[in-house]
Amino acid sequence: MAPRTERETKIAIHNLYKVFGPDPDAALNAVQEGGLSKPELLEHHNHVLGLEDINVDVKAGEITVIMGLSGSGKSTLIRHVNRLIDPTAGEIIFEGRNILECSDEELRKIRREQMSMVFQKFALLPHKTVAENAALALEVRGFARSEYIPEAEKWLDRVGLHGYGDSYPHQLSGGMQQRVGIARALTSNADVMLMDEAYSALDPLIRTDMQDLLLELQQELQKTILFITHDLDEALKLADHLVILKDGRVIQQDEPQTILLEPSDPYIVDFVSDINRARVLRVRTVMEKTTATDGMSIAGEIDQEENLETVIAMAEGDTRKTYLVTDGKQKVGVLRMDMLVKSLVPTEAADDGARAR
Repeated sequence: MAPRTERETKIAIHNLYKVFGPDPDAALNAVQEGGLSKPELLEHHNHVLGLEDINVDVKAGEITVIMGLSGSGKSTLIRHVNRLIDPTAGEIIFEGRNILECSDEELRKIRREQMSMVFQKFALLPHKTVAENAALALEVRGFARSEYIPEAEKWLDRVGLHGYGDSYPHQLSGGMQQRVGIARALTSNADVMLMDEAYSALDPLIRTDMQDLLLELQQELQKTILFITHDLDEALKLADHLVILKDGRVIQQDEPQTILLEPSDPYIVDFVSDINRARVLRVRTVMEKTTATDGMSIAGEIDQEENLETVIAMAEGDTRKTYLVTDGKQKVGVLRMDMLVKSLVPTEAADDGARAR
């Protein structure tokens, strides 16, 4: 995963609230003016606070992962982005325009051409072939069959389903069906991919394969991906930007490496406490940024994107060693093994919680 550089914002979510119930506006006022929490709103007003003051910038060409436990609001949030759900308050700016102000025709165009969605339950049509399922977006947009079937076959090949175009969904395994879902999203040629718990129904080994496939495709295609998961390992593996929700609120958001090293809340500390930090943390997050190595005893070179497990194996556990860090072209820092060992110690929550923005 490349170091996070500043990219343009593709989707900006501002001050988003969602209240479920017969009088959401009155309930929202109780939250905003009366300061009621989610449990208090349910107890006193019999309304459910689904989302509370969500502010997230989804950057173009990056994977933004929204994660949280069941009931945290993550699936509710992603369904606001293409307006499967309308908010009680707030705005969603997509490519400079408020999607909440779009007409029905504009919204249909966005869903057909600019945003694709990959579902947990695959959502394949059983009476259509695999190729026809993958080509559905192009068919709906009026493309001729002679155009959309070859395009679908191209992407089926890319996701490892060469030769399965004439099969039907029931003839495929769960992992293969999910590959069809990804091929369908890619065939649509949409800039934005919304993935709602896309891999959670898959077996662990198949799930790992699908994660690797997504990262491989993303390296080439640079889609803007909003990915929902309840699995922290998956989130840390995929995310360029990680947003952690609890009870409809953003608890912390940042680059995954930063969240792991600088948790802003006891909830986050508990969340990351059992993570294998050496497998997740990258060299660049714990190195000393310097090009001055005079007088140092350098044991070898390591790329800044390698994880810390790789360095530990190289050093054979010797904490006295120091490595030169490069970005593939030039030296960018040094990594001392004693620094590395300190980074593996779990961190307490930051006092000010400033990163829970």
